[in-house]
Amino acid sequence: MEEKKDILWRVYLVYFFMCLFGAAIVGRIVFIQFVEGDKWISKAENTTTKLKDIEAVRGNIYAEDGSLLATSIPIYEVRFDPNCDALKGVVWDENIDSLCISLSWLFDDKTPTEYKRDLIGAKENGARYHLIKRNVKYTQLKKMRDFPIFKRGRYKGGFIFMQQNKRQKPFRQLAARTIGYDRDGLKPVHRRILFALYKGGYDWSKQFRKSARIVGDDRDGLKPVGLEGAYRTELKGIEGKRLMQKIGGGVWMPLNADNEIEPLDGSDIVTTIDVNIQDVAQRALLKQLELHDADHGCVVMMEVSTGEIKAIANLSLGKDGNYHEQYNYAIGESTEPGSTFKLASVIAALEEGLVNVTDSVDTGKGRYKFYDQVMTDSKFGGHGKITFSEAFVVSSNIGISKAINDAYAKNPQAFVDRLYKMNLQQSLGLEIAGEGEPLIKNTKDKSWSGVTLPWMSIGYEVQMTPLQILTFYNAIANDGRMVKPKFVNEVQVRGKTIRKIKTQVINESICSKSTIEKIKPLLEEVVENGTARNLKNAHFKIAGKTGTAQIANDKYGYKYDSKVSHQASFVGYFPAESPKYSCIVVVNAPSNNVYYGNLVAGPIFKEIADKVYANSVEIHEELQQQELMANRSIPVSKNGSQKDLIKVFKKLDVPTDVQSLDNQWAITRTGDESVKIQVRKVVKGLVPNVVGMAATDAVFVLENAGLGVKIEGKGTIKSQSIKPGLRVGIGDQITLELS
Repeated sequence: MEEKKDILWRVYLVYFFMCLFGAAIVGRIVFIQFVEGDKWISKAENTTTKLKDIEAVRGNIYAEDGSLLATSIPIYEVRFDPNCDALKGVVWDENIDSLCISLSWLFDDKTPTEYKRDLIGAKENGARYHLIKRNVKYTQLKKMRDFPIFKRGRYKGGFIFMQQNKRQKPFRQLAARTIGYDRDGLKPVHRRILFALYKGGYDWSKQFRKSARIVGDDRDGLKPVGLEGAYRTELKGIEGKRLMQKIGGGVWMPLNADNEIEPLDGSDIVTTIDVNIQDVAQRALLKQLELHDADHGCVVMMEVSTGEIKAIANLSLGKDGNYHEQYNYAIGESTEPGSTFKLASVIAALEEGLVNVTDSVDTGKGRYKFYDQVMTDSKFGGHGKITFSEAFVVSSNIGISKAINDAYAKNPQAFVDRLYKMNLQQSLGLEIAGEGEPLIKNTKDKSWSGVTLPWMSIGYEVQMTPLQILTFYNAIANDGRMVKPKFVNEVQVRGKTIRKIKTQVINESICSKSTIEKIKPLLEEVVENGTARNLKNAHFKIAGKTGTAQIANDKYGYKYDSKVSHQASFVGYFPAESPKYSCIVVVNAPSNNVYYGNLVAGPIFKEIADKVYANSVEIHEELQQQELMANRSIPVSKNGSQKDLIKVFKKLDVPTDVQSLDNQWAITRTGDESVKIQVRKVVKGLVPNVVGMAATDAVFVLENAGLGVKIEGKGTIKSQSIKPGLRVGIGDQITLELS
């Protein structure tokens, strides 16, 4: 019995000590967790090591000719380890002053004394990762590598630098919104704050909300913009890894100079943008916006056959009174297009065979009532009785609406269906985010009414973006083949093409060839004799359509008062005979009482078309070979000095028939068997006739007559600005046009 009690006593004793030991452990855990918790958490954070991402160099964005539109410029953050083992005693004492003088000279932000105070303080405080300077350029970094102490490197001189990449656009505002930007630089906390402000109704500016493109429940961040966002995967590359340690102040310090995993640089993209056309488009747009004090506007130029966007400019008036690229109106702003939509209505009626271009329509005196709404024409007193084609050319609202309403009154859905067959209700599916949705009403819509059909026919109660309208007109220029607008031609890696972007066809034929053949002359007639006569060009033909729309305002509707705003537009293509380029210009809210499309948007189109045509040799008509000059055995010569002409023809054994030998200047007439050399008289005090002469001889004759001479072109004198035989005014300027 005693033995049993002794065993139990020992068991209880062991159990007691085990419980006591367990309680001590629990107590220590509680003490560490709640009493010393902050201390150990801080210590753990300050000794944490982690593989951190290394940003890859983002790929470049090029124009079609190789010009840089966007690139990454390396910038550096420079830090210093004043407590590395090699920086002791003599090395520090002998070089610290020279280092501080060098830093002060390079950055010119502190005196050498201030730099020395900072570095000595960092050393005394045991700093291992002291910040010297952020945003250091490569040229500055190169100089710093030769500074005292720093030239010893990282481990012997404590010199530490980290590369970062800063995105830059060499052409600044040129196509800036289309090039866009990626928003990876925003920290998650900043994204959440911006989104909370937006959801909370904080109005920090409509333009900022538009540019941010915050939609739905995008709580993780703001959407990227333009081509930077559309091709972010290709451009971004693959991040590398570096082992880093978290030190005091939440700063991460690299543990070694080498990366654990090297980053893979991003691919480059080659866009369709032509920087020369882009520059012309942006300047022309800016000039008209300033002239008309407009709120905003856009221009897009597209290559007809491929859909390549050669230029896209978007400018809006900022609070500073200047125009900036703040929002991509060409892609994102879906509004009522007005008269430019009449083309779709005309095609629909012609395609269905319900109307012919020669049919007549009575527009009356310029006012017509559809139910309770009055429609007007811009011409005071109206156009009277005109043909359907004339109604389109002079842009008669009543003429188009009456014809369409009469044709489709019993079955308006057929009109809608025909528009749908031309893909006008579909978005273009652009790679660039933020495309505005088109609106082509269906008869089943609750908002459909008796006046919807006539108003739709002239571009109201429908909505489209400028680029969607341009794509439709481009299809007409392309003989009915609708292609998707294209912004990028290829993706490259170190100059080698890894992917080509092909042209995508949206609709092989939006209507029949016969309808296209009827429509094209009407678009040309608009410029020749219609609402866009001011765009008529002597060198090449333009085809297109003007548009002037009242902009619906939530507060004022379509009231005819001072608060109503307008949208002026012109869309077309050139050269009309063999279309190479299509272009749309839209100007919103011109404020100087001029708002018609031909006067506000038309001049922008004309300036761009003129300059593009002048610089595009491939779209000029071929010069016809002159059979007379090519096949004759007797050479043709310019008019000039009689003595020189006779000498040259004699040297070449060319028979001549000289009218008189007593004259300085002569005219040549090339015959089948000889050259006739006739007299050209130069009378003192009268303007000489220099047509047919070489420029050198002409200038000599005219300047001797007392005239100032200006020459345009090359070759033989084709015409002169002052007619021969007129009295010479000393100092008069005469312009010679060469062939």
